[in-house]
Amino acid sequence: MNASRILPLVGAGLLASVVTGSAANLEIGRGRLQVFNLAFDNPGEPVDPDDADGDGVDDYDDNCPAVPNPGQEDTDDDENGDACDGFVDPDPFDPDPGIDPDPGVEPGGEGDPIGSGCGIVTTGTKSGYWMVTSQGHVVAFGDAEHLGDVSPSGAEIVDIEATPSGHGYWVVDSTGRVSAFGDAPFLGHADTSRFASDESVTSLSATPEGDGYWIFTTRGRVVPIGNAGHYGDMSAVALNGPVRDSIPTPSGDGYYMVASDGGVFTFGDARFHGSMGDKPLNGPVESLVPDPDCEGYWLVASDGGVFSFEATFHGSMGDTPLNRPVTGMVPFGEGYLMVAGDGGIFNFSNLPFLGSRGSNPPADRVVSVTALDL
Repeated sequence: MNASRILPLVGAGLLASVVTGSAANLEIGRGRLQVFNLAFDNPGEPVDPDDADGDGVDDYDDNCPAVPNPGQEDTDDDENGDACDGFVDPDPFDPDPGIDPDPGVEPGGEGDPIGSGCGIVTTGTKSGYWMVTSQGHVVAFGDAEHLGDVSPSGAEIVDIEATPSGHGYWVVDSTGRVSAFGDAPFLGHADTSRFASDESVTSLSATPEGDGYWIFTTRGRVVPIGNAGHYGDMSAVALNGPVRDSIPTPSGDGYYMVASDGGVFTFGDARFHGSMGDKPLNGPVESLVPDPDCEGYWLVASDGGVFSFEATFHGSMGDTPLNRPVTGMVPFGEGYLMVAGDGGIFNFSNLPFLGSRGSNPPADRVVSVTALDL
């Protein structure tokens, strides 16, 4: 897959017949969704969470994942589908895309105190990370301990989330079934009785205390479990792309969601700082990551492009060819760390690079990463 290709997005952010004009606020439940540049009359069709452009080819294998091209035509054999050739990246949030740290290189000094906030307070004494594959195999690096794998159940694993202590993790599959390891308490599976036929679970986020968690679906539904509160969701609104990721606020009184088109949705005390919902992208957005002071966030797309909103840009892989698309990103030290489907790790932080599986990929696709940062 060519990571430098540019793909246009069809539409902008959110499709809702009740919203028109250049700027609007839509009140949903207890959360506020900020919507920009919308002028649609009809809701969109449901989107396959693994096939953002609906052309029948999974994003993981699609040579043009944001533009429908079922034939995968590639006349010039550049691994960039014909449907995507010829676009120019405006790169509005990349201040200097030609100066990116190499993967695994720490831009900061050694031994410096690391910032606090957003549930990622750290002294720098321990660091590590876990990645999980679609079949539940967990791989640990650095000080992260391997505490168990998920027994195959037939459903694809979609997310892994570390406990606040760093001594455990939860793993969730596409049906909302949760597996708990180490000191992670098992608090229940998602109730899927209200799910639509094409709706599946996409992520899990834990409360700051670790005694509750939210399960998020492709349609933006939020299922709170344990002491997690419900602050609103997107299940009643048709989205232009499926929800891909979620993060809680430091207080646990709110959360963010991000959709594949880069739309950002905020609820409770989460603050909206902008989105990519009306911008052309190289590929679908995969993750939303808070910055250390909780005043902003980063988005990452499948080509490794990073977009900063009230957060310091530390670099990206957006102009570097990747063997496999990026599938997730997490906060790490003062920056962020991303993982690709082959287990490749790309570290843009002041913490050390602790290894990857890029040169020896797991048998199954890596779908998520979570960090130990104590």
